[in-house]
Amino acid sequence: MRRPVGAVFIVSAILAAGMVGLAVGRSSIPLPGWLAAVLPAKIKAGPPAQSVATGPVIYYRDPEGLPDYSPTPKKTLSGKEYLAVRASEDVSFEEKAPEVMTTKGRERGRIRFYRNPMGLPDTSPTPKKDSMGMDYLPVYEGEQDDDSSVKVSAGKLQKAGVQTEVAERRTLNTMVRAPGTVQQDERRVSVVSLRFEGFIDTVGNVTTGARVHKGQPLMRIYGPNLSSAAAEYLSALNARPDAGITNQALKGARRRLENLGAPDAFIADMERTREIPVYMTWPAPQDGEIIERAAVNGMRAAPGDVLFRIVDHGVVWAMADVAERDLALLAVGQKVTVRPRAYPDRPFAGKVAVIYPRLMAETRTARIRIELPNPDQLLRPDMYAEVEITTGTEAPVVTVSASAVIDSGERQIVLLDKGEGRFEPRAVKLGRRGDGRVEIREGLAENDRVVVSANFLIDAESNLKAALRGLDTGEKPQ
Repeated sequence: MRRPVGAVFIVSAILAAGMVGLAVGRSSIPLPGWLAAVLPAKIKAGPPAQSVATGPVIYYRDPEGLPDYSPTPKKTLSGKEYLAVRASEDVSFEEKAPEVMTTKGRERGRIRFYRNPMGLPDTSPTPKKDSMGMDYLPVYEGEQDDDSSVKVSAGKLQKAGVQTEVAERRTLNTMVRAPGTVQQDERRVSVVSLRFEGFIDTVGNVTTGARVHKGQPLMRIYGPNLSSAAAEYLSALNARPDAGITNQALKGARRRLENLGAPDAFIADMERTREIPVYMTWPAPQDGEIIERAAVNGMRAAPGDVLFRIVDHGVVWAMADVAERDLALLAVGQKVTVRPRAYPDRPFAGKVAVIYPRLMAETRTARIRIELPNPDQLLRPDMYAEVEITTGTEAPVVTVSASAVIDSGERQIVLLDKGEGRFEPRAVKLGRRGDGRVEIREGLAENDRVVVSANFLIDAESNLKAALRGLDTGEKPQ
């Protein structure tokens, strides 16, 4: 009898000790010293109860907390079932944004809606996750006031080196440069020739290259026809009043001398002396340089033979060949600076006088003519020169840097800075170019701020946004 009773007593004592240990382990009361020596250790408090997960199963995770996941039910090597993770549970593998960011977000204004994190044209009025489990991004008031604008973060702008400037009014002058040559003025060339058959008695002390003045004697000639006409005129002058010589006959005799080219000085000497000179002195018709001399002593000169050629170089022409693409910039009256190669440090100022109507097919250039004063006779025909034509208008126009314009061939756009990292593509019409700037005829106003550096980045994002919007609406992006 004693053995069964002892066994029952021992079993009861063990159960009682176990229950006491369990109660003490769940409580936060410290154990007495005599009990701590008996019990092995205090059981740690378990985790607080969690709320019940809801929603469909997203994936399955390892029951022992190992970084192993499965999209379908699965067991471990020891036979334990993987735990199901539902939609309401945290499925993000990234650290949550700190509370400071949330507070900062609330300071930005009221949330209008939530947009797809991958940039797809899908929005939601409430927080939402996409098919990959990524949270939709909040869009605050003022961030997307215009569908055509693009929002770029400050960090991305700084990394890309985006720079902006203000459109301003300037006097835009474009310098057109072209090679040219100096030529003589066709209107300042004269020749000396006879209208009758004559003989040159002597030629004055003038040679090719010599400068002569108007009225200076060039040669002394004799002409039978000239002498006959002079005798007829002298007879009319010396006739008595009752001889029947009318004024009309007198004028006719004088007109014959003039038609033969007799100088006024020659006729005046006849009227004064009432004598017929044997020889006539032929004067220079204008100031200039003799560029050709064919007259020699004793020669016979037929009517029309060129005996002297005289050119006045007080005004010369600069003939320049301008490229076909620059023709639209040229106009008569524009200021021109000509720099001869012989005098590179001495520019000559002139104006565009003529734009020739024909284009040279071989060189695809148009010829223009510039009139240049040449008081010092430094410019000589056939000199090479560099021609600089100042084009443009005196009135200021709206201009931006040439780097601000994105030219696709079909259209030209600039990126308008609307502040707070928002940019809007704006189609513009261009005008003249010059000094690294371009005229904006339509699309921009003075003081508008545009992007001048790294605008390709913002343009790429704008094109992507337009393409996505076109996919959503079924329209072709512009």
